[in-house]
Amino acid sequence: MNREVSSVLESDCRTAHGPGSHVAMDTFGNPPPAESPLVRFLYPAPARRRTAGGIFKWWESRRLAYNVVVGAGGALTMSIATVFGQIVGEPMAVSQLLTPVIPIAIMANICYTLGPVTEWFLHRLWGRDVQPVGPHLFRAGLILSAGATFLLPTLLMGFALVLWLVRGIFGLG
Repeated sequence: MNREVSSVLESDCRTAHGPGSHVAMDTFGNPPPAESPLVRFLYPAPARRRTAGGIFKWWESRRLAYNVVVGAGGALTMSIATVFGQIVGEPMAVSQLLTPVIPIAIMANICYTLGPVTEWFLHRLWGRDVQPVGPHLFRAGLILSAGATFLLPTLLMGFALVLWLVRGIFGLG
């Protein structure tokens, strides 16, 4: 039975460089798509060296990109807040917009530092019995942080805008 399955798989799997090649092709004979920079960023290979230094170095090599993504989410939120303030007739001063920036940046980086600490702890606890969790923690933390700087404030402003519209329509305020 294994021979039959193997021969079916071999006949279905086309290769780019002829017999014996290991470059898989899809059903239509096309090579697999190249990894995009976004895929490489969101699905990085784990730290090669499973030591505390190797794990921390892996995380630190991604901190700047993390800060750029989270900062871009925050900048977009501040832009939306500025437009929102103009719409409701209560423009925000620059000092009001910038007040939360430093505390949020500090908290985001403290939370980021929990990533390598958690990965190192899990590695110490389970050793090679568990797959490296760094890439998963990185993605989860990035999504949570970007969501906290962009999605949550935007949803709150959207809710406030709906309330403002309802009050204006029904003369409640």
